[in-house]
Order: sequence, then structure tokens, then C-alpha cells
Amino acid sequence: MRIFHLSNSPIIFRLGIPLGILGLWTGLAILGPLLPLSPNAITLPNILLPGNPEEWLGFDDLGRPIADRLIVGAQTSCFVAFTVVAISLSIGSLLGTISGYVGGWTDFAFVRIIDVFLAFPGILLAIALAGVMGPGIDNVVIALSVVGWVGYARLARAQVLSIKERDHVSAAVAIGTGPAGIMMRHLLPLISAPLIVEASFGIAGVVIGEAGLSFLGLGVQAPAASWGSMIRDGTRYMLVAPHMVIAPGLALMLVVLAVNLLGDWLRDWLDVKLQTRKE
Repeated sequence: MRIFHLSNSPIIFRLGIPLGILGLWTGLAILGPLLPLSPNAITLPNILLPGNPEEWLGFDDLGRPIADRLIVGAQTSCFVAFTVVAISLSIGSLLGTISGYVGGWTDFAFVRIIDVFLAFPGILLAIALAGVMGPGIDNVVIALSVVGWVGYARLARAQVLSIKERDHVSAAVAIGTGPAGIMMRHLLPLISAPLIVEASFGIAGVVIGEAGLSFLGLGVQAPAASWGSMIRDGTRYMLVAPHMVIAPGLALMLVVLAVNLLGDWLRDWLDVKLQTRKE
């Protein structure tokens, strides 16, 4: 029996649809402030009304338009996702590269620190940090960044350990290149591909993490909109107004699925061995 693999799927499924979804997500996040939205406008006659030709996604328990709040939630998730991934990738890659190249007691102590972080489930540690610091989008970014850098550091360290003894690195040392120059010019460029793939999957994890913290009341606070808080508010009206949960839940699922599909494609595209077998 033939097993389905993503690399055998049509290109429109592997790349076209995910790029379209991500383009819509980031486009709404960027252009949202320019659109005539009223996400916090309370209209009592519209409470819990389902979708109609004028407002496709309906209204919530306060009569606010769900479509407008969905766009504002896209801004929140996009900002948090790219900010956290940028911070985690920068810090994790730098520390992992230094640890792998320097070695010795520095590397030993760094690995022990990573083990401490890995002893706690990431989302639980983020919840604990957000609970200590208090709710708010800034604290969500800090909490998820504190949790997220570990994966990039482990990957960077492992990649550096595998290439730091190569001939071009030894030649750079022989001509007097300092450790900083070796790491920046000879190590980081070679390990960038797996780090980029890890970052693509990290975006999906951060989107889910932000939604989870907001669902628990530790993220964006009312009246600001977040997909997680929208789902939380809609759970009380599942039987009478399921559209309150379906709209943000479907948006969250599509964005995470698109990011993961794009990450799979990017991993296959950057895999030299796989490309060689295809040729």
C-alpha cells in the first residue's frame, strides 16, 4: 500500500493554498488599521445574531461584529507570532552557536540550563510566567520568548558541533580569524537553513500559544480582540450561537495548518539530499 507523503501532493496544495491563507492573514494584520472597522461597537439588537448578507460572520454576545474582531485578532496573533519568533531565533541561535563552538565548561553549563527549561512543558511554563507577570500582550511576548529560544539553541548547537571541525573553519582559524568572525561568517550561514525551517514551524506554535494564553485570560485583555479570547467568550453560547466559536476557531486552524504545510515544503526544498534523489 502506498503511503501518502506531502512531497507527492499537488503544488497548489503544498504551496498555493498555504501562501494564500498566510497572505490573507498578514495582509489583514497590516491593513487592518486602515480599514473602517468597529470591533468594539456594542449594538444590543444584534446580540448573538447569526451571519447575514451585511455581516457574514454574525455578532457576539454584546452585539459586536465578529468579522471586525476577527481582523483585529489577526493583527494580535501576527504581531505576537513574528515578534516572538524573531526574538527566540536571534537569542537561541546566538547562544547555541557560542556554546557549540566554545565547548568545554561553557557548553556543559549551557546544556544543563537547557535541560532545566526542557524539564517543564513549554506551554505550562509560559502560563506560569504570564501569570506571574500579569496579563497583557507585552507579557505574552516575553513569556513565549523565554520558552521559545530553547529549541533554536539546541538546534544551533547541534549543527555547529557537526561542522566546526570542517576544513574551511580550520583554515579560517589558521589565518588568524577570531572566534566572532568564525561564528558570524563561517558557522551561522551554514546552519541558517534548518533554523529557518524551525522558525516556520515556530510561528504556528506561537499562534497557538498566544491563543491559549488569551483563552485562559492571561493574554490580550478586553475589549481588545484575540482569537483565543473570542473562543473563550463563545463557549458559553455554543448551543445558541455556535458561530461565535466557529469563526475564530476556523481562522486559527487554517493559519496553523497553512504555516505547517509551508514549513513542510520549505524543509523539503532546503533538503539537499532529497533534491539530489529527485534529480
